[in-house]
Amino acid sequence: MLCSNFMANLQSVNTSTPAELGYAMPAEWEPHEATWLGWPHNETDWPDKIDTIRWVYGEMVRKISMGELVRILVRHRAEQKLATSYLKRAGCDLKRVEFVVHPTNRGWTRDSGPIFVKQGRDALPRVQADQQVSPTTETAIVHFHFNAWAKYNDWQKDTKVPETAAELLKKSLFNAQVNGRNFIIEGGGIEVNGHGTLLTTEECYLHPKIQVRNPGMTKAQYDETFRKYLGVKYVLWLLNGPVGDDTHGHIDDICRFVNPKTLVLIRETNQKDINYRPLAGNWERVQDFRLEDGSKPEVVPLPMPAPIFYDGYRLPASYANFYICNACVIVPTFNDPNDRVALGTLGELFKDRPVVGIHAVDLVLGFGSLHCLTQQQPM
Repeated sequence: MLCSNFMANLQSVNTSTPAELGYAMPAEWEPHEATWLGWPHNETDWPDKIDTIRWVYGEMVRKISMGELVRILVRHRAEQKLATSYLKRAGCDLKRVEFVVHPTNRGWTRDSGPIFVKQGRDALPRVQADQQVSPTTETAIVHFHFNAWAKYNDWQKDTKVPETAAELLKKSLFNAQVNGRNFIIEGGGIEVNGHGTLLTTEECYLHPKIQVRNPGMTKAQYDETFRKYLGVKYVLWLLNGPVGDDTHGHIDDICRFVNPKTLVLIRETNQKDINYRPLAGNWERVQDFRLEDGSKPEVVPLPMPAPIFYDGYRLPASYANFYICNACVIVPTFNDPNDRVALGTLGELFKDRPVVGIHAVDLVLGFGSLHCLTQQQPM
């Protein structure tokens, strides 16, 4: 339960939006203090594979912790002990791991975890030219009220993670609302370049019937709410994601910024594949994109791996679900010839840190991958 002082702080912060106070969401490649993960425990996400997934987590933590702290959500101290045993045997530096006890429904921290915004000198509003303003690196958290992608009934524990994070870190917590109603998005449904542009998809947030997070909201209302709570200036909308995406169109399986002016966008070249037409539509749409400064982004294609199925279901395997951490860029691989192409493409784009592959054939059984499991905490 949150302490009374924290709740008072929550109430005082919510009189203004993050943008009004000069906050904005940084790009993922900007320096991190930590990466948040949720220790995997829900066996329905990975049928018969939960033990294998814990070993994948060990590899993720080992790579990420080389450059930053890793904060891991565990349901109780017994689970912390279990996680520690896996991480130790995987060769992780446990001095770079911090456990946070908080009950969770699932481990998809990108979507239910704390989404951070940062207040900087350049973003401060209404500052006169002759005023002396000291640079600040203050960060805060926006609570976007996760509801399990408007698909599942068990989300009540996950949606409270931002509150626990804000209390633990002593950060201000902004309560995202529209017309007095909780505003629901997920971290995997948004992508920012840190300079004022945000990417998302119509399939995810504007479909009138399937997985409707915010009933009745228009594109204009989404745009305005993104501006208020994430400090962006421009919102760009792609169309659809790949078949099998349990989230119904998250941007982090489709299109990602690799620097302020460059996008990678997945492309299916097999015209007989079910993904060919919906992904081709994104390539048509992106030609008209303009960034916050009016410039046209460079768009680099990322290939798709060959289809991966489990029990007759097509899984959303995508190289776009990479995660940028301080020490490296971790990229999902699928025992596919295009693994080499994807790693090479991203290696050419990220000059300041190594690009490494992590086997994700088992991981994607849960309908997500590396980016879906992680959430960055900026410095």
